[in-house]
Amino acid sequence: MNVLWDLYAAWFRMGLFTFGGGYAMLPMIQKEAIEKYHWATEDEIMDYYALGQVTPGIIAVNTATFVGYKVKGVAGGIAATLGVISPSLVIITIIAGLITNFSDIPIVQHALGGIQIGVCVLLFEAIRKLILKGVKDIPTFVIFAAAFALNYFTSIPTFVLVILAGATGYAMFLMKGQKEGNA
Repeated sequence: MNVLWDLYAAWFRMGLFTFGGGYAMLPMIQKEAIEKYHWATEDEIMDYYALGQVTPGIIAVNTATFVGYKVKGVAGGIAATLGVISPSLVIITIIAGLITNFSDIPIVQHALGGIQIGVCVLLFEAIRKLILKGVKDIPTFVIFAAAFALNYFTSIPTFVLVILAGATGYAMFLMKGQKEGNA
């Protein structure tokens, strides 16, 4: 029971103190799920993020579910998922009742602007860590550069880019294996 509570509480904290969604949550996931509780490795979290991109739903919720399931099966997946969504449900319910009263107040607008800047910093750090961990050699850099260019200059959906990148990585793996087999 303690593990289920830990899953719920840790993901509740991440959901409560992270603004900006799944990517902004990455630094906190690294601290909680990887460093503190050792529920997953960095590679596993990256895999969960990739799967979260191509599965329906929100990346943070999908990642919580994957980690929870890995740790404690279905019950763990449910505990982590409930933990990560509970703060949003409570906060959104409160804000929905108050937003019309406060949205035009300058201090609220400036506070939200400051939060956006903070989220940008968190996103930048999460992206930097993902790039350093994922781009390991020239082939992975080529996949990264191609996916980045396609994302930036076309309207190809993100999940298609993730699938294409995965297929390209797999094809490169097969070609590398054939080269080594012929050598």
